[in-house]
Amino acid sequence: MPSIDSKDVKKIIVACDAGMGSSVMLATQLRKSLKGLPVVVEHTPVNSIPADADVIVCHAGLAERARASAPGTVLVPFQLFIGDPAVTKLVGTMKNGGTVDA
Repeated sequence: MPSIDSKDVKKIIVACDAGMGSSVMLATQLRKSLKGLPVVVEHTPVNSIPADADVIVCHAGLAERARASAPGTVLVPFQLFIGDPAVTKLVGTMKNGGTVDA
């Protein structure tokens, strides 16, 4: 299972399926939560994840497609678009240091 030290995370991708506005809201929420940290949060379709992504955040239903699109990249699947424990854990790790893993 891939992992990455939080200090090495420069780009987080919120991957979605076409037309899901809720994932745009999640990307905005992540940007606000991580403000002040040297990390970029971008929103892309699950089939177009950029090669320089360090961490991918996507709905659990899209996890297999995200893994296929960016094998070897840390993937954080979630169930809830707002207040999901996996996303809360990611934000905490980014702010406090530690290892980000799936």
